[in-house]
Amino acid sequence: MAISHTEPPIRSVWVFFALTFGIAWGIVVILIAFQDALEAVLGELSAGHPLFILAVYAPAIAAFILVLWHGGWTGMRAFLFRLTLWRAHIGWYGVMLVVVPLIFYMGALIGGLPLAPPEPRGLAAMIGLMAFMLVLGPVEEFGWRGYALPLMQRRMTPFWAGLWLGVVWAIWHLPAFYLGGTPQSQWDILPFMVGAVAVSVIVTGFFNAAGGSILVSILFHWQLVLPIWPDAQPWDVVLFIVLAGVVVWVDRRRMFSGQDAATEVMPQR
Repeated sequence: MAISHTEPPIRSVWVFFALTFGIAWGIVVILIAFQDALEAVLGELSAGHPLFILAVYAPAIAAFILVLWHGGWTGMRAFLFRLTLWRAHIGWYGVMLVVVPLIFYMGALIGGLPLAPPEPRGLAAMIGLMAFMLVLGPVEEFGWRGYALPLMQRRMTPFWAGLWLGVVWAIWHLPAFYLGGTPQSQWDILPFMVGAVAVSVIVTGFFNAAGGSILVSILFHWQLVLPIWPDAQPWDVVLFIVLAGVVVWVDRRRMFSGQDAATEVMPQR
């Protein structure tokens, strides 16, 4: 028996963007305005700072609010069901599990950078950091690919939806580059922005191949931020652009026609 609920309208993607930017950038304003007082209570800003984590979770928070608003708890169950979707052509898993690590190592080799990861060594510390990274950045995917992308694909082909979502995704990160202590404060802005757009296009293809899977979006994001890879900037960005081009060409029938594009936030079952 099918469980019915109301799908969010396309225009709600603008509400999603407003909430996502409002929460995250609002927290940045608070961090700047009350820096000394907050440091006295919560410590210096870092990736583990509670307010930084809350800002990172802004896309997921916005998505959960809107899913509950439009679909209630029935809709939320349908939304979270997309965490169980994983079936896709094995080639997509090859891209995630083999090609992405190769990009980091090749980028480091091209740039003459160390092949060892930049994070502190030690198995226990590395496993702990990997677990932390799983529950940090990848949680964004409940919002970006979980909520926004299906709505955008109702109006655009996957290529354009992935590209424009990548632009928004990149811009959303901008304040973090100007806050000392954040991971982004150690990176160059332009390569990150371009790389985010390229990655967004790549993930869009995998997302659709897996039927609108939030799970594969989370796992792909996690693969990108794993601390076991070497620092390959900016050459990794060049290689991700090349990979995006290959993905678009190989999957061009779906990327430019919208065939098999996932357009439901809370799919009926």
